[in-house]
Parts: sequence; C-alpha cells; structure tokens
Amino acid sequence: MALSLSRRMVTCALLAGSFMSLSSIANAFELAEQGKLTVAFTGDMPGSGWQDGKLVGYDGEIMQRIADKLGLKIQPALMEWSGTIASVQSGRVDVMLGTMGWTEKRTKIMTLSEPIHYFKNGIMQSSKTSWDKLADLEGKKIGTITGFSFVPELKSIKDLQLSLYDTSDAAVRDLIAGRIDAVIGDPPVISYAIKQNPDWNMHFLAFTDNSPDFPLLTGLGQVVYGLNQKNDDLRQKMDAIIADMWKTCEMKEIGARYGLSSDVWFKPVGQNFRAGVDRRADYKLPSCAAGG
Repeated sequence: MALSLSRRMVTCALLAGSFMSLSSIANAFELAEQGKLTVAFTGDMPGSGWQDGKLVGYDGEIMQRIADKLGLKIQPALMEWSGTIASVQSGRVDVMLGTMGWTEKRTKIMTLSEPIHYFKNGIMQSSKTSWDKLADLEGKKIGTITGFSFVPELKSIKDLQLSLYDTSDAAVRDLIAGRIDAVIGDPPVISYAIKQNPDWNMHFLAFTDNSPDFPLLTGLGQVVYGLNQKNDDLRQKMDAIIADMWKTCEMKEIGARYGLSSDVWFKPVGQNFRAGVDRRADYKLPSCAAGG
C-alpha cells in the first residue's frame, strides 16, 4: 500500500512538473494570443491546409508537431499569400508558412527558421512545350503570385509580359484558358496540382540555368517559416525541434505523404546563401538524403 501510494505521488509529481514545464514554455513568448500559436497560411496543398482541428500539408504538419511539442494550441489564420508577411510584421500572427523561400531581404523584416525542405524553381507549362531556361521565357506571357521574391528578376527578362495573381489557383486557371503561356509558382504546389489533374496536360520543368544574375529564380531554394523579430527566442525553440526532425529523417517521412519523396527536396545542392547572413559563417545546411 505504501509503495503503491509512493509511486502515485511520484507519478503525479512528474506529471505536474511536465505540465508546469510546458506551461512555462507556452507563456514565455510574446504571442498574439497567449497560450496559442497563431499561424498564417494560404491553404495551398501540399504545403498547408486545415482539417479536423489540425494543420495538414507538408509545411502544416511540421508546424503542428512543433506546436504540440511546445505545448501551444494552433490558432489558424487562413489568408492570401500577399497578406502573410505583413501579418507577421504587425504581430497579428506569430508565424507564417506557405512554402516560403528564404531570401536575404526577408531576413531584414522577419526572423527565419531552419529550412524544412529545399526546391528548384521552374516552369509550369503545356505538355507540348519543354521550356527549362530563362531564355525560353523571353517574349512570353508569364503568370506568378504577388509578393513572390523572384518577381523583380522575372521583370528583368527581355520582353516578358508578367501577370501577377493573388492565388496559385487564379494563375493556373488563366494558363489552362490560354490567357498566359506559363506559370512560375511554388514547385511543391504546382507539382501537386499537376499530379492531381492529369487532364490539364501540363508539366513542370525545373530551370537548368544556374545564373548568378538570377539567384532567386535559378538558385537553391530553402523553404522556411517566418516569425516576428521580437520572437527570435521562439524561432530558436522551433529550430531545435526542426533539427531533431532532420536528424531522424522525419522530414522525408512526412514529405512522402505529400509527394515530396525524392532527394532533391531534402539534399541541398547549390550555394548556401545563408552562411554569414542570418547564420554563422561556418553554417551547414541540414540534409536527409537516401539512407538517412
């Protein structure tokens, strides 16, 4: 009886300590709503969605796991891409996601997480064409999304006629209708949409260029989360969880559920732009290639 009571007391003490630990973490940050992690997301799959009270999609599922481990409840804030970064800056939301690529410019206005996967930009187009170079875009009508980091680079391509859209869906609809010739969008979102709709007769080809004059269009892309700069301590806690997920290759396990299974998404091939910018000069990008 005494032994049983002692065990119960120890168990209760451990549970209380665990609860207090999570509670103290949840209250340690300057959040839009205390005890909750308010997340701005676009709802573009396979990156993000909301189902049965949880974030889903590749970006979303990882964020949900991070929130769970920090003892924070997700408060969803669905919005168009053009509003996500401004919402983070103003403090209306705590973090934004939506296959956002790392750029040096964004480090000036937000604090950015470790990468959750990598990508190469490319061209969504009719299966009758095989454009995979910047020169292929010259003189073409091209659609992309308002606020994407590479918009200034697209504007500098000779005779390119650029149309900006608030959503990927709107851009793709115009492509299918023949009002534009191609779409430059989020590679995971575009690839997922094409896979789900084979009747579109579209395909996606990554840029084969590697031009220093067009680093955002042709360089190595890193998908990250963006947080308000006052919450850099929260970003560091998130980064520690992300680092553990890379070590166990959990990133790739989650990716496989959303069509991101090849090494290109999880093995950084190309210049590491972050070293010496928002990371130490000797910073190495995380990796999880075949075999772990």
